[in-house]
Amino acid sequence: MFIDSHCHINFPELAARMPEVLAQMAHNKVTHALCVSVDLPDFPQVLALAHQYPHIYASVGVHPDYEDTPEPSVEQLVQLADDPKIIAIGETGLDYFRLQGDLEWQRERFRTHIRASRQCRKPLIIHTRSASEDTLRIMREEGAGTDAGGVAGVMHCFTESLEVARAAIEMGFYISFSGIVTFKSAKELQAVALELPLERILIETDAPYLAPVPYRGKMNEPGFVAHVGEYIARLKGVSVEQVAEQTTANFFRLFQPQS
Repeated sequence: MFIDSHCHINFPELAARMPEVLAQMAHNKVTHALCVSVDLPDFPQVLALAHQYPHIYASVGVHPDYEDTPEPSVEQLVQLADDPKIIAIGETGLDYFRLQGDLEWQRERFRTHIRASRQCRKPLIIHTRSASEDTLRIMREEGAGTDAGGVAGVMHCFTESLEVARAAIEMGFYISFSGIVTFKSAKELQAVALELPLERILIETDAPYLAPVPYRGKMNEPGFVAHVGEYIARLKGVSVEQVAEQTTANFFRLFQPQS
């Protein structure tokens, strides 16, 4: 029993194949998926999927890569999160890889999401790329972690160092691995996954992107998260059942869905 802790099944390429996507989930024993919001205009589609399917959950937030999109306020995020199928705030964070220049707007948007998370008591989904120092600094300054009165969350699609992972875990965060960890070139990331305790790990697809081996280069979908779980089991020398049970328990412990 696996859970895809991060996907975008509202994106057109997956939404058009929804019966097939859900069937693949069932075939691979993927019992639940978290459909993650990236902007406010498309949020109603995300929420509609969560309401339509009992085993799909949703988040609300605005991705750091989306520059020309309506900017959320703390009050707006808290209001939109007031729904039992919304179990997280995000995805949010910092991305200095895709965007350059004055990114203070990105940092302010991140702060807004952390403040909303603290107010509505729903965990954060954090995206960080080429920005780990500022990401951790703002997490600390805004009290994102359980060590500072926040509700923590997950560092999604993690590709940073072991030191960054440990710093996030110290704040109460979980670390989520995507299909990237299965790539032959991802030796440093595999070393991080090997070191981290299974009790702090989630697994995800980030579908429709980053399909794991053996589907690398193809369109990703939530059912493929089973391959991420199977790889981590081989990497750590534990049973697939142990990885499935622990990452599923971690998901429910973090997000505490009400339905």
